[in-house]
Amino acid sequence: MRTLKSPSEIDDLFRSGRRGSTELILVLSLRTPEQRGPEGRVVFVAGKKLGGAVMRNRCKRVLRASTARCGGPWSGFDVAIVARKDAATSSPSDLDACLVSALRKAGVSL
Repeated sequence: MRTLKSPSEIDDLFRSGRRGSTELILVLSLRTPEQRGPEGRVVFVAGKKLGGAVMRNRCKRVLRASTARCGGPWSGFDVAIVARKDAATSSPSDLDACLVSALRKAGVSL
């Protein structure tokens, strides 16, 4: 899975990305630049409000698994997936449904 690693690209995504939100996650999407090609990338975010390092790592691990089940990374888009409070403890089917819904709201074509 290709991930976004550049802080400046992540900042651009948060600054000008299109947002889609559900009760478990927030998704931000931005079209990939033409010079980089059509391959999509993704970044997983779990803030300190969620808890300690163990909880944040669990949130990111759960988000990575859900992204893989939903067909990510999505061609033509850079996507940030931000965990919300109950993301780590929700069922996989609920998380997948929220991810698909948030992606559609953010304009990502599945």
